[in-house]
Amino acid sequence: MFVSKTTTNNRNSALLKRTNSNLDTSQLMRRAEDLVSAASNRYRITVQVATRAQRRRFEEFDSIDDPKMKPVIRAIIEMSDELTQPEIIGE
Repeated sequence: MFVSKTTTNNRNSALLKRTNSNLDTSQLMRRAEDLVSAASNRYRITVQVATRAQRRRFEEFDSIDDPKMKPVIRAIIEMSDELTQPEIIGE
């Protein structure tokens, strides 16, 4: 899977717009449930979310994109967006 730099930037700007409008807990829970229900293995998707969150935490340690958003929440949002909007993922 290859994600281009512009796709990543577009996704991050959309993420920031969404987080500024206060992502509520029920929407976050719905996204997490959608991820788990779409996965064939609950354990594997949980590990994938945790791995992405950890990777993003270390990659953007110096970045000040949105210090209020925890990496695991950002990972859930990104992965659910990839699930519902497959056009944001490049070949």
